[in-house]
Amino acid sequence: MMEKTLAALPRRRRVLYVTGMAPFGTTTFRYAALQRLGQDVQPFDWRPYAFRFSLLNSIRNRYPLGPLVSRVNRDLRRAVQSFRPDVVWFDKPIYFTPATMRAIHQAGARIVFYVQDGPFGPRKDGYWRQFYRVFRMADLHCLVREADVARYRAWDLPWIKTMFSFDPVMQFPPPAGWSDADRDRELSYIGHPHEERPKFLLGLAEQHGLPLSIDGNGWQSVFSPEQLASYVRHGHLLGDAYREHIWKSKINLSFVTHDNEDDIAHKSVEIAACGSFLLALRTPGHLSIFEEDREAVFFSSVEECADKARFYLGRSDLREQIGRKAHERALRSGYDNDSQLSRILNRLDGKQESG
Repeated sequence: MMEKTLAALPRRRRVLYVTGMAPFGTTTFRYAALQRLGQDVQPFDWRPYAFRFSLLNSIRNRYPLGPLVSRVNRDLRRAVQSFRPDVVWFDKPIYFTPATMRAIHQAGARIVFYVQDGPFGPRKDGYWRQFYRVFRMADLHCLVREADVARYRAWDLPWIKTMFSFDPVMQFPPPAGWSDADRDRELSYIGHPHEERPKFLLGLAEQHGLPLSIDGNGWQSVFSPEQLASYVRHGHLLGDAYREHIWKSKINLSFVTHDNEDDIAHKSVEIAACGSFLLALRTPGHLSIFEEDREAVFFSSVEECADKARFYLGRSDLREQIGRKAHERALRSGYDNDSQLSRILNRLDGKQESG
């Protein structure tokens, strides 16, 4: 079982943080964590460089070359010269060229690549053309999946294993005294209809008769109007609404995205941070971060999921206990952004963890 190695507070650096700073996005949460860690951090947001027409943005994402990305690369090089960072931290670097990476190194800065998606997996979403040209130029890669650890080790590239982590400002347990009287959702899934999830969830509701609530975008493309009306309550949930809907759910379901080669779901960590009951797909990754039946409950089939959901819906005492233990584990083992980013910054100084 993964246990926490306490990370020393990293030394102060000038960090240029390069990403798309979406409100309530995980990149914005990591930026805030760097600030809490005492870093002198300046954002470089690539979102203003989007084109007015969605077709041009789609072309740029798949072919981030030449004039489609020249302005954002030019301005990033100027920001490096102006800010003089010690570290340029890229969160999903899909637009930046080898010339820009060389300019960063020539300015004396080190390059960190933090990538939550799977550029080398079977998903083939077409966004990685420029990344493939530059990824060997980074000074440290932050890896969240075991499949990438094997690759980067074989390539002899510098890496640190991190994880999908939670934001302690946004994800935390409900107020004292919270109980089933405050929960209006029985079996709940918050997320998108990736892979087998629509069929799996319909099986729980229509074959096993479980009371299902779904929130998220994209369900109109896979569900009939009748199914949408029966099961889907809201679209994409952000910020406080996301946390509060986790709180209001008796059972929170979680899966992993196989096309991304994930073995841990980001959602699983966030549910635990919210002190809520987690019923997740059984994977080696989930088993490594939560003790089964004590800190989370797992399933390997729709039948097992249905049996366990039915059992735990009737046992609020066990759900409360497991949710509390999950939150304790998330804190104790350092599954929060601040702990994980401390480990990354300390690795830049060559500090190795013990334990």
